Amino acid sequence: MRLLLVEDNAGLRRAIARALADRFAVLDEASDADVALERLSDPGVQAYDMVVTDLRMPGAEGSGGMAVLRAARARDDHTAVLLMTAYGTVEDAVEAMRLGAHDFIQKPFELEELEARVERALGHARLTSELASLREDRDERLGPDRIIGTSAVLRDAVALAERVAATMATVLVTGETGTGKELIAGLVHSASERSNGPFIKVNCAALPETLLESELFGHERGAFTSADRLRIGRFEQADGGTLFLDEIGDLSLVTQAKLLRVLQDQEFQRLGGSQILRTDVRIVAATNHELPAAIEEGAFREDLFFRLNVIGIELPALRERPEDVEALAGHFLEELAAEVCKPLIGFAPDAMARLRTHPWPGNVRELRNVIERAVLMSDGPRVEASDIGLVQLARTPKGWRPGLPQAGLSLDEIEYAVVLEALERCGFVQKEAAGFLGISRRKLNYMIGRMGITHDSWRVHRGVD
Repeated sequence: MRLLLVEDNAGLRRAIARALADRFAVLDEASDADVALERLSDPGVQAYDMVVTDLRMPGAEGSGGMAVLRAARARDDHTAVLLMTAYGTVEDAVEAMRLGAHDFIQKPFELEELEARVERALGHARLTSELASLREDRDERLGPDRIIGTSAVLRDAVALAERVAATMATVLVTGETGTGKELIAGLVHSASERSNGPFIKVNCAALPETLLESELFGHERGAFTSADRLRIGRFEQADGGTLFLDEIGDLSLVTQAKLLRVLQDQEFQRLGGSQILRTDVRIVAATNHELPAAIEEGAFREDLFFRLNVIGIELPALRERPEDVEALAGHFLEELAAEVCKPLIGFAPDAMARLRTHPWPGNVRELRNVIERAVLMSDGPRVEASDIGLVQLARTPKGWRPGLPQAGLSLDEIEYAVVLEALERCGFVQKEAAGFLGISRRKLNYMIGRMGITHDSWRVHRGVD
């Protein structure tokens, strides 16, 4: 850590230097503003982490500490500046803060108080720097460069996301599992005026109804048995930013009604609370369900659908943009090979041919998993066809129409057979079976109960003999 101390009173300067010496590896002193400005403008002198300067002192054509403040912040806006003065006014303090000063201390002061102010200013500067770094990292992860592909259908979706980002319109992103809906939601946020605000994500299918409501709206202490403290919900956390509601099609009708109220009025209540809370949140929702069909079945509110679908962005399945497979595979290869320090340079022709002809029911997510396995299995400079393990799932591609028998068939019997086979293939692990079928675990639990399917392992887990 480096400190520049600027004070024309030699005795006070020495006392401050002694008090702060243990906190800084380098402590440079200046007796007036001109000497300080020379140091701050010298390219051979490394930028300072902290500048402690008197406000009223000789040099800099009478502007003294204000000139030092401007020069320090111009050199490096992460430098923390603390101003000292015996003659300061409210106007001086306001101007100093406007120019970027971290603190303003009135003379005379105790050295212990100065030490505490210095520590606080350094902590604030450190947090500001870390926040800037995190935002840069977030923008890299959420920006358009993270969406790989040159196909027309993908670029159209990206262009629409960038175009609507500047508005406050609610966005509904649709597409199969693994197509990159979260990336599009992140792009809408990072390209908007809310990019400096929070980007909060909630998976609506991951929690049961009561816990999901607490996650979204928060709860008061004592709202339910395990509510031993106040919880701030995601709507409050996302205030001033964007809330991404993934798997919106899995919301219960009760939660849908509460969400609709927030969208209409920007108001809500915590569970167990009576206070009306307001929030300023932009909603981006996503689903892999056909919501119009869910509306016909009575499983999704029509008014909520129209509220969410102000701007609809549909993401194509990977099999609908095969020209992007090579670019995506190359991107994942470079990324994953670097993680395990393998000098892989590409794919053998037969390996790439296998990747291009696979139907990719799991879309981009499945492709990444396949490349990860291939990187781990590969022994040579390139990924070979033998390194690529592709699972052929018994899943019907979108748009495929079966031939029906003349005698007809029972949909209930087919549904029962499909669910039972999925459970058997997955060892009756319901979470894996739900993923295999491309539905939420909540929906699978409902189907299992309706069909009366049981298994001994479930009884054991529930403590039944």
